Amino acid sequence: MPTPATATQPIALRLAHSPDSDDAFMFYALATEKVRLPGVKFTHILSDIESLNHAARQETYDITALSFYGYTFVADKYVLLDCGASFGEGYGPIVVSSHPIKKNDLAGRKIAIPGTLTTSYLALKLFEPNVEIVTMPFDKILGAVQAKEVEAGLLIHEGQLLFSQIGLHRVVDLGQWWQETTGLPLPLGANAVRRSMGPELGRQVARVIRESVSYALAHREAAVEYALQFARDMDPVLADKFIGMYVNKWTLDYGEEGRRAVRELLARGAAVGLVPASFQVEFLSAAA
Repeated sequence: MPTPATATQPIALRLAHSPDSDDAFMFYALATEKVRLPGVKFTHILSDIESLNHAARQETYDITALSFYGYTFVADKYVLLDCGASFGEGYGPIVVSSHPIKKNDLAGRKIAIPGTLTTSYLALKLFEPNVEIVTMPFDKILGAVQAKEVEAGLLIHEGQLLFSQIGLHRVVDLGQWWQETTGLPLPLGANAVRRSMGPELGRQVARVIRESVSYALAHREAAVEYALQFARDMDPVLADKFIGMYVNKWTLDYGEEGRRAVRELLARGAAVGLVPASFQVEFLSAAA
C-alpha cells in the first residue's frame, strides 16, 4: 500500500484519464512536469471514459477519471476528489438525430449511447426512461446516426460541437434540461483515488491536480497548444471552446453548489432504481 510521498524512493502512481482535449488541458502541467508532487512519479494512462469506468471496478489505476454515475459502482474502492471534475453549466450531453424529433417524443426509440456507466446515460434515463439503447464507442455515434443505423445518438466530448456540421438535428441538450429542472449544473466526470492509498497521499494528489488545473488556466495559450494534439483534428477555435466548457471554476473546486448538484443527480438516480438507495457520496478535499 502506498504511503505519503516522503520516502527516499519515489512512489509510482498510475493516473488514468481520457485522451480528450479538456483532460489534456487539465493535466498539461502535471504531464510536462510544470508542477510536481515530490516523492511521486506519475505514469499517465489514456483511455476512453467508459473503459475507465469498467477498469475502476477492477481497481486498475491509483488515480482515475470516471463518470459520476460510474463512481456509484466503485465507491467502496475509490473516493472522489473535490477538484478535477467536469460540470456542464446549462449544457452537456446532447441527443441528436438525422431528422427532426421532438424532445418529448423519444420514448421507444433506438438511441446509441457511449456506455451504461456514463453520466450521460443516467441523465438520458432520468429524462426519458423508455428508450431502447445500443452501446457503442463514443466516437462512432455520430456516424451511426448519420447512417441511420439508430434513430438517435447521445453525444459526449467534442461531438457536442460537431453534429450540426454534418446535418444532424439536436433533440435535447441534457445539461440544459437538467439546469432548467434543478437550477444546478450537471456533474459529468470526476477524478477519484484508491482508498487503499490512504487519506494523506490522496490529499496530496488532490492538491497537485488542483495545481495542474490552476497552472493551465493561468497559462492558457501553452496549455491549449499542448491539448490540441488530443483534439482529434478538431478546429483549434472549437477545441478551445470545448476546453473552456469543461475546464473552469467547477474543475478547480466543486464548491457547495457543485456538491449539491452531485448529490441531487445521484438522489434522482436512486429514486428510479439506477443508484443504490443507501448510496452516500463522499469527497476527499485537497484543503483538508
